[in-house]
Amino acid sequence: MQTIDRIFKAQLDIKKSNFLAFLCPISSFKSLHEHLKEEHFKAVHVVWATRELNKYGQIVENQSDDGEPKGTSGQPSLNALRGAGLINVGVLIVRYFGGIKLGTGGLVRAYSGAVNEAINEAIKDGGVMKFEIKDEVKFFTPFSLMSRFEHYFATKNLSEFERDFNDSGAIWSVNLNEAEFAELFKFCKEFEASEFKFLALPLGSKALFIY
Repeated sequence: MQTIDRIFKAQLDIKKSNFLAFLCPISSFKSLHEHLKEEHFKAVHVVWATRELNKYGQIVENQSDDGEPKGTSGQPSLNALRGAGLINVGVLIVRYFGGIKLGTGGLVRAYSGAVNEAINEAIKDGGVMKFEIKDEVKFFTPFSLMSRFEHYFATKNLSEFERDFNDSGAIWSVNLNEAEFAELFKFCKEFEASEFKFLALPLGSKALFIY
């Protein structure tokens, strides 16, 4: 599976209708959808489709025809995402009607074509990358261990994390892939006798506790 790291845009013009496709990371989908509806308030339709991996490792798919004939726009757009093997992405297609009806087959080709154009833009611009499954890890560290973990995160280039401080220390939250978690788990073993403790672990990590 593959994913993207930023928003990509493409335009397809068919029989005076304009199809503006916006391919985005799933994290940007909601805000982009709201922005496009405001910016293109004169557009007839804003069709969309999404594919994302939930916390149970299941692929969740959604789509909307947004007033187009059922099955002519949202589903073809979703099929284009599937065909490219994309995950944790969304696509929105803004349509400006040109006065000429395209028919069922024409709409299917137009929407899937617009999405594929956006996907091709992402490929050409180097924005498509291998998708890595990352799960949330939470753990508690007392203040006495804070600097040790700060140094570890810095040396491993783990800059995207959250910390909630309390009177005793901090609860850390970070998303890690399998290899990153295995390294962190190995590092944490020397603190087992201290107040350090894991609070949330990735799915499938229980095997690490058998030793």
